[in-house]
Formats: sequence, structure tokens, C-alpha cells
Amino acid sequence: MAAPELTSLRSPRVIAARRLAKRSFRSKERRFIAEGPQSVREAVDHLIEVYVTPDAAERHADIVAAALAAGVPVLTATDEVIAEMSDTVTPQGIVGLCRFLDSPFEEILAGRPRLVAVLAHVRDPGNAGTVLRCADAAGADAVVLTDASVDLYNPKSVRASVGSLFHLPVAVGVPVEQAVAGLKAAGARILAADGAGDKDLDEELDQGAMGGPSAWIFGNEAWGLPEETRALADAVVRVPIHGKAESLNLATAAAVCLYASARAQRASGGCRSVTSS
Repeated sequence: MAAPELTSLRSPRVIAARRLAKRSFRSKERRFIAEGPQSVREAVDHLIEVYVTPDAAERHADIVAAALAAGVPVLTATDEVIAEMSDTVTPQGIVGLCRFLDSPFEEILAGRPRLVAVLAHVRDPGNAGTVLRCADAAGADAVVLTDASVDLYNPKSVRASVGSLFHLPVAVGVPVEQAVAGLKAAGARILAADGAGDKDLDEELDQGAMGGPSAWIFGNEAWGLPEETRALADAVVRVPIHGKAESLNLATAAAVCLYASARAQRASGGCRSVTSS
């Protein structure tokens, strides 16, 4: 490719992209940055522009070609410009400017989802992105972030999702009471994941209680779910600890719970597969 087109850190494009590190600017512009080849590759349907160093353009020619085929402008930039746009210490040479992609909660409910992850009071962006990735891998139909949770478009959330952000519907800013009421009305059993739950996940599976539509509520990393949120659930379920570990972290517990539901649903309905799209 030709010499870099973006060379100045004072370029309006560079300044605008850097501002998106702040939530207020992201919300105002309804835009965010996807960083690295995996995220940009998965974001193709949501891209506004792609910025790439000449070396990265050669390494990731397939991504550049896919963006251009979708009518997305691709601009070459220096390493310094890409570093200015990036949030990581060691940028990978390619970033994408994306439009917001969250779905209306009502639209998710209209699809009668069978498996949903609800993040209530989750404050760590890395955890939020990792749970979203787990939900995607387990074949969940949607993810809901409550109004008390971290910003979906935080750079760390986007990176931790490793592209899964672009794979399934995500609703944001939904009060937990509204989320629970809507999902119940749509036919889902509400399960609160809590280490002190009175229901055991293994027993729920053995008793055949997990085969129907389910919505899992996952709480704050430090203090879990408040009592008023637990009270909204149909069951408060703990992941059994068979060894000597004190507990599981949020993302690990979410993966166990979501896969348990996915497996039970396949066994009872025979139609859900975590390996097919």
C-alpha cells in the first residue's frame, strides 16, 4: 500500500477517535473503537472507517479486503497514529471506528429468547466482555446489561469480548426489575447465580429443571447480588465447589452456568447447538 495517509496526531480523525476513550464522547457520538484484527474482522457490518499501518495492512489483507468490499473506507496510518487511537500498550496496527450496535430490550423479548445472560451491577469492563464472550460461546440468544453495570463500549469490554460483541444482541441500560419482568413475561425462568444460593446447579440438572428457557443474572464481582435482586429470581443457584477453592470468579461461574443451561436445553429440545450459528 501507499505511504500512510494519516501522519499527524493533530488530525481531526485522530483527535475524534482518541476522544472515544471517554464514555461521554462515546455516548454523544454513538461511536466506539474496536482494536486489533479479531475485533475489526468481526465488526465489518458495523464499521464506519478502518485505520491500519502499512505493515498491518499486509498482514491482515483479508480484513482490509472485507472492509473495502463492504464499502468501508480504509486509511493507512503511522504506528504513532494507531498508538494514539489505541487503548493498549502494544497496539496491533489496526483499529476500526464503529457505530453503536446495542438492541432495544423489547426487540430481544420479541424473539422469545431461550438463553440470556443478565449482568446486574457488573462494574469491571474486562469481566463484562468476558461474560459476553462466554454467552456467545454457549449459544446464548442475548445479553442484557442493567443500568448499574459498566459501559458495553468501554475499550476493555470490547477487547475482552474478542469479537463476540458483534455476534449476538445486547441490550444496555435496562433496570434489573424491568429486565426480570420482561424476561419472565417472555417465558424465561429467572436464575440468580450466587455462591450462597439454596439451589445446587448439579441437582437442578439432575432433576431436569434446566431444560426450559432461562435467564441467568450475574452480579457484582466483589459483593454479588443484593437481596432485592435475588428476591426477583425464580431460583438462586450456586455452582458446587467440589475441591478446595474458595469460590469461582464471575466469568468462570458464568461460563459454567450458561453451558449447563445450553446442554440441558439441547437434551430436552434437541435443537440448540453451541457449535452451529
